[in-house]
Amino acid sequence: MTLQTHLLAKAANQARGLAIDAVHACSSGHLGLPLGAAEIGAVLFGHALVHNPERPRWLNRDRFILSAGHGSMFLYSWLHLSGYAVPLDEVKKFRVLHSITPGHPEFGETPGVESTTGPLGQGIGNAVGMALAGQMAAARFNTAEHAIFDYHVVCLAGDGCMQEGVAMEAVAFAGHQKLDNLILIYDANDVTLDAMADRTQSENTAARFKAIGWDVQTIDGHDLAAVLKAYNKAKKSKSGKPQLIIAKTQIGRGIPEVAGTAKGHGEGGAKFSATARAGLGLPADQHFFVSDDVRGYFANHKARLIRACNKWHKTYKAWREANPAQAAVLDNAGQAPVAADLLAKIPAFPVDAKLATRAAGRDALQPVAAALPLLIGGSADLYGSTLNYIAADKDFDPANRTGRNIRFGIREHGMAAIANGLAYDGLFRPSIATFLVFADYSRPSMRIAALAKLPVVYIYTHDSIGVGEDGPTHQPVETVSGLRLIPNLDVIRPADPEETAGAFAAALERTDGPTLLALTRQAVPVLNDIPVEQRRQGVLRGGYIAVKETAPLTHILLAAGSELQLALSAAKELGAGVRVVSLPSFSRFDRQSAEYRESVLPSSCRARVAVEAGVTGLWCKYTGLDGKVVGVDRFGLSAPAPQVYQELGVTAAAVVAAARSLT
Repeated sequence: MTLQTHLLAKAANQARGLAIDAVHACSSGHLGLPLGAAEIGAVLFGHALVHNPERPRWLNRDRFILSAGHGSMFLYSWLHLSGYAVPLDEVKKFRVLHSITPGHPEFGETPGVESTTGPLGQGIGNAVGMALAGQMAAARFNTAEHAIFDYHVVCLAGDGCMQEGVAMEAVAFAGHQKLDNLILIYDANDVTLDAMADRTQSENTAARFKAIGWDVQTIDGHDLAAVLKAYNKAKKSKSGKPQLIIAKTQIGRGIPEVAGTAKGHGEGGAKFSATARAGLGLPADQHFFVSDDVRGYFANHKARLIRACNKWHKTYKAWREANPAQAAVLDNAGQAPVAADLLAKIPAFPVDAKLATRAAGRDALQPVAAALPLLIGGSADLYGSTLNYIAADKDFDPANRTGRNIRFGIREHGMAAIANGLAYDGLFRPSIATFLVFADYSRPSMRIAALAKLPVVYIYTHDSIGVGEDGPTHQPVETVSGLRLIPNLDVIRPADPEETAGAFAAALERTDGPTLLALTRQAVPVLNDIPVEQRRQGVLRGGYIAVKETAPLTHILLAAGSELQLALSAAKELGAGVRVVSLPSFSRFDRQSAEYRESVLPSSCRARVAVEAGVTGLWCKYTGLDGKVVGVDRFGLSAPAPQVYQELGVTAAAVVAAARSLT
């Protein structure tokens, strides 16, 4: 189809008008990108992208991610014009409570929004993850007769995104993995929020990207024909490389008073809306204006997109008939496995075993991975320590797109953002690994996963002062509690191999948010005093009675992770009136019924002691003001793990002393 430059130029100006009116109406928002990148939007949504506004999650759609999420009115305007279920009334309610046009795009809130963006650079990482998913899907499901996956992932990013470390981690990974279905459009307007970009950057972006394995084009981002030509060249490239289009644009274009300056970044230009609208050819008496000819063009374009989608569905139907087994795998993508089914596949551990929960995790992972063919594993250069390699499979790389093990390199933040992209895409279930202390490197992406309800699994090992000789830099004394504070992130710290089996089942059955498994470096005993099923099922509920008192209840000892063995030892010394409660996951326990929680932690017993090799503050919600917590409210030290525990006072004797002080 020939590019309708006149109508698309008109559409670009009307999209600018929608952004100006929306930001002016709420006196809040960012005008710079929606105005500066309007021609890019017109080409993408009015001509180039393969998508279906009637089926926003169509499997073979091109994915568009606005990494510069502050420019959300760009996306809302083009989704509205394209015919998504984003009516004009919602555009008018930009940033209004309970609208589907929030300040930054949020996954699951607005049809056509592929990922939650706002923190700069995250969208680039998400786009890399989606491109990764596309390569995996094509390798697994396409056949010589039927290619059902051949989509591209298109990401629009600005200077701020390109400065963020997470973005550079992700693009280096993409270049190395030759993700040639990825097109990154850099809205290069030479402006950041505080000042002109030359105050903070002087790099040669094109040279940098070429050096890490990308093809690069530089264009005038306001030239419709040039934008389309560059896009088509990127899409049709046979180089085997991801593609960068550097689009030189003017921020805030259409508002002369701020265009091309840092003042064009935010809402400052909205006060010039009247003169700007006149300059854009928009009627003075009609706000949120879209002309009939522009609406007609997009309606016709939508009809073409629907026909293309319907044509694909014919191919898809033929593929399903020819490949029923593969179709069944695809149908199960995104479905929650049943925890009981997963646990049935994990053999009980030998009663005399003594192994780290990271090693137990390795053993639990293998049968689970066999049962879940779309479960993907990854590690930040630590497979030999995190032990989460899917042994029956191989590495994902340019020569083997079906591999289920992804070597992310030492890129914890990029790894987590890429995992989010895999989860947004929805076909594959990502699990990633590093040392727990390095959750601080991946935490921003983990927070977004929790916000966006993405079922990412984090297998983070070396979970406490039990790391031992590596010392305080690697002993995450505060990290578990910090992660427990993130809403909708389940943190599970299992006590022994059987609790670890339960933790893997709990993590994988969950589809409405991420789960972190905090696993030990040091060996721990199998806690045979507690029946196997009690341990496994107890983890699913977040907390359970590990040992019930055999006399009138006098004390409750609580513990998580490897310190449960200390509570069990202390209980034997304290006597028959002591109950031991294992609490591997605060959030899962808190979601149980009030009746269940009361049955585990009866309010009548206020003599409570908690023990964990980490900071103590969060335990007070369970011990109360009358209870005590044995923990570590300081950084660790370098020595063998048993000596560190003794030196820092995390011992069974300390638990006994604390309990007796409450008598």
